[in-house]
Amino acid sequence: MELRVCRANRISGEITVPGDKSISHRAVMLASVSEGITQLEGFSPGKDCLSTVRCFKQMGVHIEDSGPGKVRIHGAGLYGLKEPENILDAGNSGTTMRLLLGILAGQPFFSVVTGDDSLRQRPMDRVITPLRLMGAEIWGRKQGSRAPVAVSASGKLQPIKYSSPIPSAQVKSAVLLCGLFAEGQTTVSEPVLSRDHTERMLDWFGADVQRYDDGRTVSIKGRPVLRAGQIKIPGDISSAAFFIAAGCLLPGSEMLIANVGINPTRSGIIRTFKEMGADITLLNKREECGEPVADVLVRQAPLHSVEISGRHLPSLIDEIPILAVAATQAEGTTVIRDAAELRFKETDRIKAIALELGRMGAAIKETPDGLIIEGPVPLKGTVCLSHGDHRIAMSLAIAGLVAEGETIIQDSGIIEISFPGFREKLEQFLS
Repeated sequence: MELRVCRANRISGEITVPGDKSISHRAVMLASVSEGITQLEGFSPGKDCLSTVRCFKQMGVHIEDSGPGKVRIHGAGLYGLKEPENILDAGNSGTTMRLLLGILAGQPFFSVVTGDDSLRQRPMDRVITPLRLMGAEIWGRKQGSRAPVAVSASGKLQPIKYSSPIPSAQVKSAVLLCGLFAEGQTTVSEPVLSRDHTERMLDWFGADVQRYDDGRTVSIKGRPVLRAGQIKIPGDISSAAFFIAAGCLLPGSEMLIANVGINPTRSGIIRTFKEMGADITLLNKREECGEPVADVLVRQAPLHSVEISGRHLPSLIDEIPILAVAATQAEGTTVIRDAAELRFKETDRIKAIALELGRMGAAIKETPDGLIIEGPVPLKGTVCLSHGDHRIAMSLAIAGLVAEGETIIQDSGIIEISFPGFREKLEQFLS
């Protein structure tokens, strides 16, 4: 499937974006092992989150579609999951696979998890290593570093104190979820605070969660009774980022993106755009189910370069491709460092965005752990590849809005992974 984008004069209006993908995954997982019925509102309809739903259905959880963005989950309790009759398929979703391994490690049955071609090449040992320290029996390809991954009942899991060598919400979450099934206190520390949706949601479901060191150390008491309830999932800030960028770049633009999650561990994109000179205002700030939410008002403003590195990376790691697009139109030299993690996403995002923006005429240089981008540089429409990555495809679509001529993004169907309806929203709010 091709996505064709032409230069736009401005973007305006009010939109909503799909529910937060990270929160949607976690809501399904914790609701499935809770007691009672959980009603989700604002659930992400993207393929990644549907992979999580499918896996838990295979383990006997009754999950109903109760309307657009609404899902009703009949919790099975911590030990109520059933052995799947077939291999669990995480599709393209690293979150599904890595977090699911934490839950499967505590189950009294055998299971196998796999994914698509891309996911089977992504590292799983970062999660498998701490789970094995807890007593989990797990095997995978390439010495336990790649899927498919097999998990067997291991008997009694042991709580641990684990210091993660990298700031990773997926590693932290897998250990905490495994800690639900261990007798005693499981603790995870990380060098920089990663996104904290798991801790917030565990607390909301009634688990005994403690945080220390400004949130960088988290502990959970094992074998709680998780209680179901109603959860409102805010719009995904990673999806909103594409329209925020468009509003910043296109002259005369003014756009309101309603009901967006602004969790501090995820909203680095807003802080960074403001540092670049963007005109962004957060309206109607509130908290829903433990997550901060606001309406995001964006007006076009001239941008200048920034340097992005170190402890700020975890809060905007998924937004680096769209930030690279914005940097091509910003005054000065933007430098992105310490982002080597991007090489292990759905594709090597550093290489992919440098290659495709370079084809459009950007002055962009790839480094081992980031990018150097000179701006402003006029972009020219051309034929681009998505590299099988939804964020690369959407970033190139926004680049197409400021480029001369027509930009054609091939294999753009991959956008459905996280943002169904992206094409329609793009067309609807251009004027």
